[in-house]
Amino acid sequence: MQIAKWGNSLAVRLPAELVRELGLREGDEVSLRPEAGGFAVRREARPEEILDDLRRFRGRLAAGERLSRDEANGR
Repeated sequence: MQIAKWGNSLAVRLPAELVRELGLREGDEVSLRPEAGGFAVRREARPEEILDDLRRFRGRLAAGERLSRDEANGR
């Protein structure tokens, strides 16, 4: 990968194969973290993916596990 100047910052150009493998598209957020011998690239969840996950979760808590506003506020 090549590091290039982009305004006052540095940018990394990702190879097309990695972009396809991660399913990246313009505007996506990625995180880089050091790993043995280099670094790892991870795509952050898109807002629509987060909403889809929340919708799937909605209503799945058992009655005994539900949160109580009164309890949470110490009433």
